Amino acid sequence: MEQISKLYEVRFSENEKLMKDKVWRELCEQFFQKYISNEDTLFEIACGFGEFSRHIRAGKKLAVDMNPAVKNILPKEIEFHLGSAESFPQIASASIDVCFTSNFFEHLMNKQAMDNVLKEVLRVLKPGGKFIMMQPNIKYAYGAYWDFYDHHLPLSHLSAAEGLQKCGYQIQEVIPKFVPFSTKSAFPKHPLLIRLYLKLPFIWKVLGKQFVIVAQKPKASLTNIQSATAVI
Repeated sequence: MEQISKLYEVRFSENEKLMKDKVWRELCEQFFQKYISNEDTLFEIACGFGEFSRHIRAGKKLAVDMNPAVKNILPKEIEFHLGSAESFPQIASASIDVCFTSNFFEHLMNKQAMDNVLKEVLRVLKPGGKFIMMQPNIKYAYGAYWDFYDHHLPLSHLSAAEGLQKCGYQIQEVIPKFVPFSTKSAFPKHPLLIRLYLKLPFIWKVLGKQFVIVAQKPKASLTNIQSATAVI
């Protein structure tokens, strides 16, 4: 955990953190908010500095991360849990409406670790709950993908969607190319330019290097409902 703190101190200057925060404010307000209602319980996986959790509107917010410094950054309204995203037994099963993660899975050592996270997220989601992920797409950023010291697991929108389905999710939406590879790249920095970018999906196909997938935990099947009714 100490190594994670040191790595992020090296990677992001204070100015870069502020700039990144402004970018995420616009991403949340202009794009991701449409997937989350004001009454939803939101759980952010590997929340980093909490740029998403702080700017998204939800009824209740929870977050998990392995970096202990995050606890001092997040506002008190966000319930923070220190630990691995592969297991969070402190979160009750079927208690979360929406799970979100960004730029996380590429840091895992292998696909077994990713499976562990996907299964744990599936456990805490309510039936019909959503899992939203945004990740660098190795299909379109195959060189720059490896420019970060802690990148291990290569993923494209196709392999990630397949992994989600293997673990029992239903795919609702796939955007292969959304935003540039990182906030240090070609992503516009001024709020007005970010809003314009988000309103012009054809530009995503030129500059986008990260994918977005919206997956859903299946709702109870009709057979299960009928069986439960019969038992009652």
